[in-house]
Amino acid sequence: MVGGAIVRSLEADNYQHLVLKTSADLDLIDQSAVTRFFAKEKPDIVILAAAKVGGILANDNFRAEFLYNNLMIEANVIHSAFEHGVEKLIFLGSSCIYPKFAPQPIKEEYLLSGQLESTNEPYAIAKIAGIKLCENYFRQYGANFFSAMPTNLYGPHDNFDLTTSHVIPALIRKFHEAKSESQGTVSVWGTGLPRREFLYVDDAAQGIVLATQHYDKPDPVNLGSGEEISIRDLTNLIAELSGFQGQIRWDTAKPNGQPRRKLDTSRAELEFGFVAGTNFTQGLKNTIDWYRQQL
Repeated sequence: MVGGAIVRSLEADNYQHLVLKTSADLDLIDQSAVTRFFAKEKPDIVILAAAKVGGILANDNFRAEFLYNNLMIEANVIHSAFEHGVEKLIFLGSSCIYPKFAPQPIKEEYLLSGQLESTNEPYAIAKIAGIKLCENYFRQYGANFFSAMPTNLYGPHDNFDLTTSHVIPALIRKFHEAKSESQGTVSVWGTGLPRREFLYVDDAAQGIVLATQHYDKPDPVNLGSGEEISIRDLTNLIAELSGFQGQIRWDTAKPNGQPRRKLDTSRAELEFGFVAGTNFTQGLKNTIDWYRQQL
């Protein structure tokens, strides 16, 4: 989802020499393979969007893989980029790196100021390690490496597998199937009280490309929409857009995750003029339409 959106944004800005690798082409966990890739291709700029990602269920069930795979991916790519003289590298972190009870909206300097949310702690620790790796290659060697922290992303090409997906694609699939199969009830995890900020993937890609062009500091930078919504209101909105008219049952035995997560995006706006432009309801409609077209 993210890589494809970044490619679209680069192509819209007339970048023509793109070196693209999927996980089938290049195993980033394999250090030797990554070294050979950099030695052969010699890229000028690297945008590291690859990661093992998922929602609460996947994060909690595959804790070891989320930690190990992400540590290996980022260590191999960032170190090889340094060794082969890459001019600039952007590592994509995640808003889950911040403490569970961080003050809102969350500023970049709140990193490592408190305890992490337990359900996604391994993933967050791996991402924090990547952020610090970029920061210290910059500070020690002058490598122009830094991290961008997108908030919760959604949009076309998302992962709609109910065992590994994030909240928006999971809800879209649940309500679509419930409507198609004339189910009267849909079950949703938690209480619906947590609040989240969401960013349309093409907006995120635009922010990443802008950072590539205009940001040259070791400090991480948040990317967000500036808006937030409760999970309950989000669920009701997706149900409405999907045409589902049944009942929603809240499974309060399941975890809520972090109580609130809204990013302070003033650094991105000040440094390279990033402001998200996609209306949230329209972004959801685009995502629902794309999902239905795939079916």
